[in-house]
Amino acid sequence: MEIDNLTFAEALERIRVLTEKGEGGYVVTPNVDHVVRLEKDEKFCGAYRDASLVLTDGQPLIWISRLLKCPIREKISGSDLFPRLCGLAAAQGYRMYFLGAAEGVAQLAAENLKKVYPKLVVTGTYSPPYGFEKDPAEVEKIWEMIKKASPDLLIVGLGTPKQEIFLWENRDRLDGILAFGFGASLDFAAGKARRAPRWMQKCGLEWFYRLCREPRRLFKRYLVDDVKILPLVWKYRKAGKNEDSDRSDVPR
Repeated sequence: MEIDNLTFAEALERIRVLTEKGEGGYVVTPNVDHVVRLEKDEKFCGAYRDASLVLTDGQPLIWISRLLKCPIREKISGSDLFPRLCGLAAAQGYRMYFLGAAEGVAQLAAENLKKVYPKLVVTGTYSPPYGFEKDPAEVEKIWEMIKKASPDLLIVGLGTPKQEIFLWENRDRLDGILAFGFGASLDFAAGKARRAPRWMQKCGLEWFYRLCREPRRLFKRYLVDDVKILPLVWKYRKAGKNEDSDRSDVPR
């Protein structure tokens, strides 16, 4: 996996430039779960290969990068980036569209964010039904709604790997829209889910907080699947010495 090794401020500026260019594309934010999944999921690999911007989400990846002596400069999680992105959109006059989460959550998130950023323009929200990605008619309906709303920025909160693969498979339909796979960010903005305390985020314990709140759903992911990152660190220990693995100087 290659990442754009940027600070938070640099990432926002890169997003502004990409939006102004109007060439379309999408942004992904890898964490430990993503890295493990990339080993076996070809579609997920395709989504990462063709992403316009790859920003590191997850303190453990920061630690690993330092261990491998190719330090990532700053953690840029989707949940932290989302409100900052709304602030950028409000300041620059960008139009946004929210896709995902449960019924009514995206609309509530939009209402809450408009209270913080009065100039924010959200041109539409939609919560697709479960399994929509397998229904061509529903997918077509979604893109027709998005096209009619004419946003500059598309926020997709469908969870991994669905959101990344959805954007990758439909990348040709973005048509000037810059999209973001932001997972549970809509739920956080709507007040339907609570993030870990700031100190736990800084200590890399946000996963533990979420596990304690949803043990049945997240046990396998965090305590079985994500542990596979350890042999991967050893497997790719020499890759960090390759300067080509840092996309920070690649023109966009």
